[in-house]
Amino acid sequence: MNWLWSALAGTASGILGAMGMGGGGILIIYLTLLAGVEQSAAQGINLLFFIPSAVVALIVYWKKKLIDWKTASICSALGVVGALAGSWLCGFIDSSILGKLFGGLLLIMGIKQLFYKKPPSD
Repeated sequence: MNWLWSALAGTASGILGAMGMGGGGILIIYLTLLAGVEQSAAQGINLLFFIPSAVVALIVYWKKKLIDWKTASICSALGVVGALAGSWLCGFIDSSILGKLFGGLLLIMGIKQLFYKKPPSD
């Protein structure tokens, strides 16, 4: 049964990640709550999972000409800086605190999505 949950979590994470909707949230929740993996290890597994998923999604989006390369380059460069800072900080923060921070971020994003109103277009 464990392989079934792993397969479902991996598939759902891949689908949501390819759509740009944060599939890592699903994977990290599965790994920490159901598989008993420590938060910091779950984050590392999620990053490793993300590499092939992102490559496949990038190829599809590129073929559909849905990538603004200038914006993507700027975001990617700054993302590398953020990834270095985040992985460095992760070494100093206890895993239980990381879990609470992750849960709080998910809660804030969920509340924002529930109550977000699209501004009227002019």
